[in-house]
Amino acid sequence: MSERLVLKNYVNGKWVASASGKFRDVPDPATAEILAKVPISSTAELDEAVQLAHKAFKDWRRVPVTTRIQYLFKLKELLEANFEDLARGITLEHGKILDESRGEMRRAIENVEVACGTPTLMMGDVVEDVAPGIDEFMIRQPLGVVGIISPFNFPAMIAFWFLPYAVATGNTIVVKPSSRVPITMDKLFRLMEEAGFPAGVVNMVHGGADIVNGMLEHPLIKSISFVGSTEVARHVYSRGTANGKRVSAAGGAKNPVLILPDADVETTTAIMMDSAFGCSGQRCLAASTAIMIGDADKIFIPAFAEAASKRVTGYGIKPEVQMGPVITPQDKVRIEGLIQQGLDEGAEMLLDGRNAVIPGYEKGNFIKPTILTDTPVNGIIATTEVFGPVLGIMHCKTVEDAIKILNDGVYGNMGSIFTRDGSAARKFRNEADAGNIGINIGVAAPMAFFPFSGWKNSFFGDLHGQGKHAIEFFTQTKIVIERWPKEWTRKF
Repeated sequence: MSERLVLKNYVNGKWVASASGKFRDVPDPATAEILAKVPISSTAELDEAVQLAHKAFKDWRRVPVTTRIQYLFKLKELLEANFEDLARGITLEHGKILDESRGEMRRAIENVEVACGTPTLMMGDVVEDVAPGIDEFMIRQPLGVVGIISPFNFPAMIAFWFLPYAVATGNTIVVKPSSRVPITMDKLFRLMEEAGFPAGVVNMVHGGADIVNGMLEHPLIKSISFVGSTEVARHVYSRGTANGKRVSAAGGAKNPVLILPDADVETTTAIMMDSAFGCSGQRCLAASTAIMIGDADKIFIPAFAEAASKRVTGYGIKPEVQMGPVITPQDKVRIEGLIQQGLDEGAEMLLDGRNAVIPGYEKGNFIKPTILTDTPVNGIIATTEVFGPVLGIMHCKTVEDAIKILNDGVYGNMGSIFTRDGSAARKFRNEADAGNIGINIGVAAPMAFFPFSGWKNSFFGDLHGQGKHAIEFFTQTKIVIERWPKEWTRKF
């Protein structure tokens, strides 16, 4: 293992080796090759980073916003210039196919672009003469040091739902990347270093649960942005808010998709395959439940089975591959166990992707596309976020019945419908209890200038990542009421 592959923290503008002496291997999920070692830093190292970020905040908040965004313009140039290298790196440590990694990087860059509009986005409000001779206005000011805890499934994109907005609005940041996929964030911080951000403005501390809890409790960290499972999101939200922090914590999902008999077969099938099995199902907008309305099952179940069986699973770097591995051997075991539990509850196996062996990559964490039919409404496949390449299918007679299933669920990240019927689509859009709605769309992922909106157990907090929500989250409002009586005015 070369020294280059032993990752370091980035604190106060310098690369610092962790003093903990504890490391975790970062394997390629397709080959099991060790790509790097990531430190499990101590809370003392976190405290040092936060203290230095707090010191840097005192100057950074005074930098004009038009100057702050110049660093983002430079960062965008660097991200574009290193686009393919970053995408390839995501594929190597995460496993998703190269085109999916490119898509992730494009969405990350789009957030940098939107954040470059911060001078307009963080403008306040003014009303003159709220009373005779008295004016009132509202301004936005930064919070201070903010924490970002990012997940494994999008090593670059999700941190960028928050990071560019936080620094553009005048905050300093401490990022804790997922220790499963830390290499991408290492590369991104090297580009931020090249972009010239002043020392202490952007900081990164690697680690595990101790660093997360340390961030939730540190008195100088004013907000926490998190994406992960519902269990951990609830913990982050409750512990963070108990310590007086603003918290935006996105959790798990199921994302039911209604399919009506009148939907276009070819287009719907292609979109559903990408939604259910893209990124090996390891994304919070994966279409993991398909609800067939009326006779739709007679048309779409055979089409889904044929399309999924032809999906090429393998090493994500290869151009012909359409689906990569899941992140760890433990996740492979967990997912296959959930599949078996679904069968034990009465679901029928339509396409079995377990025990997949990819020639030349026998050590990889591969599961091929799996489809279960007749999944019970209250069964494990319909109610648990599998986070793998597993699609459960159930049946309903009416759109109303299907909407009830969606609304009765504990998650509310996304719901979609495929149909040519505008009335049915409008009813679904209006009544579905989910924060992101797709109409003939399989992955209803908002553009960077819209918030990534989750409901129910898919989100804990008030303001989401991206766009204006992020600007509001990373600023606090100050109301100023002014009176300048003429008799007090100095005469020159």
